Amino acid sequence: MLVALILLYVLVTGLWPLARLLAEAFGPDDSGRVMGLIRDGLESRAARRALGNTLLASGGSVLVSLVLGTFLALALGLLRLPGRVAMTFLAISPLLIPSQIMALAWIELTGASSPILAPLGLAPAPGSTNPLYSGGGIVWLMGIEHMPLVFLAVRAGLAGIPADLVEAARVGGAGTLRITTRIILPLCLPQMLAGAMLAFSAAVGNFGIPALLGIPGRFPMLTTLIYQRLNGFGPTVLGQVAVLALALILPAGAALLLRATVIARLGFPVARGRRFTAFSAGRAERALALGLWLLLGVLMILPIAALLATALVPALGMRLTLSTLTLGNFAEVAADPVIRRAFVNSLLLSLAAALISALVAVPFAWLVAVRRNPVLRRLNALADAPFVVPGTVLALAVILVFLPPLPLIGVSLYGTAAILLVAYLARFLPLVLRPVEALAQSLEPALDEAGRIAGASSPRRVLRLFAPLAAPAIMAGAVLIVMTAFNELTLSSLLWSAGTETVGVMIFALQQQGSSTAAAAVSALSLLVILTLAALVDRAARHRAPETLPWRG
Repeated sequence: MLVALILLYVLVTGLWPLARLLAEAFGPDDSGRVMGLIRDGLESRAARRALGNTLLASGGSVLVSLVLGTFLALALGLLRLPGRVAMTFLAISPLLIPSQIMALAWIELTGASSPILAPLGLAPAPGSTNPLYSGGGIVWLMGIEHMPLVFLAVRAGLAGIPADLVEAARVGGAGTLRITTRIILPLCLPQMLAGAMLAFSAAVGNFGIPALLGIPGRFPMLTTLIYQRLNGFGPTVLGQVAVLALALILPAGAALLLRATVIARLGFPVARGRRFTAFSAGRAERALALGLWLLLGVLMILPIAALLATALVPALGMRLTLSTLTLGNFAEVAADPVIRRAFVNSLLLSLAAALISALVAVPFAWLVAVRRNPVLRRLNALADAPFVVPGTVLALAVILVFLPPLPLIGVSLYGTAAILLVAYLARFLPLVLRPVEALAQSLEPALDEAGRIAGASSPRRVLRLFAPLAAPAIMAGAVLIVMTAFNELTLSSLLWSAGTETVGVMIFALQQQGSSTAAAAVSALSLLVILTLAALVDRAARHRAPETLPWRG
C-alpha cells in the first residue's frame, strides 16, 4: 500500500505532466501535419533567436561560474584562513538568494542612480541605460548566480583528497603552489567539469535574471519568450510553447548527461586515508583573507547594500543620508493587501511543500535504501526529473495536465493555489529526499532487521527507528525547501492568478511597473526571512549535524 501511494504521488505530481508535455510538443499542428508544431517552431525566427541567445548566454555564464567557483573553492578549501565559515556562507549565498532579487540588487548597484557608485562618481551618466540590460549583463549575473554549483562540486572533490598524498609530495620537496597545480587540480578536474555542466543546465532554465535584464535589454531567451507568449495569448498557445519547452529540455538534458559521463569516465581512483584539511597560509594569511573579503564583498555584499539603500530612500535616485532615510517604503508595502497576501501565500505554500515532501521522503528513502524495494529503486532516479528540467518546462507541463477539469471530480486546478502546490511538490521533493536517502544508505541494515524480528511493522520501524535517526537530514532538507519555495519565481510566474500572488511574482511585477523602491523593500523583507531561516537551521544543526549545512560541511 505504501509503495503504491508513493508511486502514485511521483507519477501524478511530476512524471505524468512531463510526459504530457512531450506528447503535446510532438503532436500535429492546426492543419494536421505530423509533428507540425515542431516544424513551425523550427521555422520561427523568434524561436531560433531566443535559442541562440540562450545557448550563448548560458555558455558564457559557465566560464564566469567556473573561474569564480574554482578559485573560491581552492582558496577557502585549501587554506586555513580566519572567517572561513562566514566567507563560505557568502560564497554559496547566491543559492539562497532568488535570482530576481540578485538581479534587482545588481540593477540598483550599477544604475545611474546607484546609491553606492553615484556618490563616488562611478555610476553611469544620468539618463543612460543600465549596462546590465544586455547579453553581457545576463552572462555576468548568471555566472555569479550559478557559481556555487561549481564551488560546492570542487569543494567536494577537495574533501576526498587523502592527506597521505599531499604529505608525500611535501616530503618530495613540492611547495604549496606545485602541489595545488600538479596534484590537487588534476584530481578535482572531474568535479570542476561536473559543476560546470550543472551550472550550464541551471543557466538554460534561469528565468529571473533574463526576465529582469533581458526583457528591457531586448535580449530574448527561451524562458522569457515562453513567459511572454503564454502571458500574452494564454492557454491557446500551449502547443507552441510546448515546443519551446522541448528546446529548453534538450541542452539542459545534454549537459546533465555529459556531467554523468564526466564523473564516470574521468574520475581518479585515490587511496583511502585521512582527509586532507588545509595548508597554512603563513605570513600571507591576513592579506589573503582581506583579498577574499574584498572579492566576496564586491560580488555579494555591495549589491545587497545597494538594494537596501534603495529601499530606504523616498524615491529612486535620491542619495541615502540621515535626512532622506525613511521606512516609508516598508510601511507602504506592509499596508498593501496584495503584497501582504503574497507573503502569506508564499509562507503557506512553502511550509506545505516542505511538510508534505518530508512526509513522502522518509518512507521513500527507507524503502529504497533500507528495504531496497525494486519498484521504488527504479522510480528513484525518475523522481529527480521535475527538479532537473527547467522550471518553465515543469510549469507548462503542470498547466497541460491540470488546466482541464480533473477526472471524477470535474474541477480544474488552474487559477488556484493548488496548482502552485502541485508544482512545488514535484519540483522540490529531491531537496529533502536526497539527504534523507544518503543518511539511510549509511545506516546499518541490522538495525531495521532487529526491529522486524522484534515484531515491529514497517510503519512502526519507519516512525520509531528510521525517522529519529534521519531527523537532521529531514530538517535540513525541509528548511531548504522553505527557503527555496518562499521566493520562487520561475514556476509561479506562469501559474499564479489573482489571489494566489507570491513574493517572487510581486517583486518581478513591482520592478516591471517601475516601482523600484517598493520592489527593493519587498526584496529586503524577503531576504530577512531567508537569513532568519538560515540562522535558525545553523543554530539547530551546528552541534548535532554540521555536515548537513553546506557552509559548515
